[in-house]
Amino acid sequence: MARVTSNPLGLHHGLLPYSSSSHQIPNFFKPFIQHHQIKYPRYQKTIVSCQTTPNPPTESSSSATPENVVVEPVQGNDGKVEVGFPEYPTKSVNKQIAVVSVLAAVGLFLSSRMDFGVSLKDLSAMALPYEEALSNGKPTVVEFYADWCEVCRELAPDVYKVEQQYKDRVNFVMLNVDNTKWEQELDEFGVEGIPHFAFLDNNGNEEGNVVGRLPRRYLLENVDALARGEASMPHSRVVGLYSSAESRKVHQVIDPRSHS
Repeated sequence: MARVTSNPLGLHHGLLPYSSSSHQIPNFFKPFIQHHQIKYPRYQKTIVSCQTTPNPPTESSSSATPENVVVEPVQGNDGKVEVGFPEYPTKSVNKQIAVVSVLAAVGLFLSSRMDFGVSLKDLSAMALPYEEALSNGKPTVVEFYADWCEVCRELAPDVYKVEQQYKDRVNFVMLNVDNTKWEQELDEFGVEGIPHFAFLDNNGNEEGNVVGRLPRRYLLENVDALARGEASMPHSRVVGLYSSAESRKVHQVIDPRSHS
């Protein structure tokens, strides 16, 4: 027999299952329900069958389904019942995502290798000899550097990118401060910290300089001004974090034509 509590709200829905088609409310409960205006929620039954055979049996068939999952959602206030399962990507979508991810990773790796694979030795090998740069009628960027200079190594990729963009209109020269051949140039340009970038017009006159670690746009905008023949540099005598030139490890010149 169903249990009735003194509190009308204490009735548990599970004790009085009700459906208009399969259950009837006992007569002795009707006055009590009418007095308290108790409403029982209706339930919607959804049966989800997991089949392994192509022709699943019907409900009236004697063979039971391998698994029956019964979902009984409670009807909401708006009268809507929502029962669903999350949609998952198909195998083809997963494969496309995997291919795109691999290509993106490879592209990022190659890009990083191109940016950070440039060394001071590479820049020095591509640089124009100082004497030739002063005689070909083009403006020139002279970088004083050293192999042991950490800031010089960090800026090498940025210098390379700018050089590739303007190499047809501007000379790029690399002078190693450890080479005693450039003692006169060190004094002439007042090099105290490296990297030291001196910007020379097409007559070899210095228009400005920047020293140390600075944003790449400083170098880019100065080189662009040189290429356009402007008389002044957007960034002149700007100093960032640099390595002291007093730490030079001077060595004798082996090749008089060497600029490194």
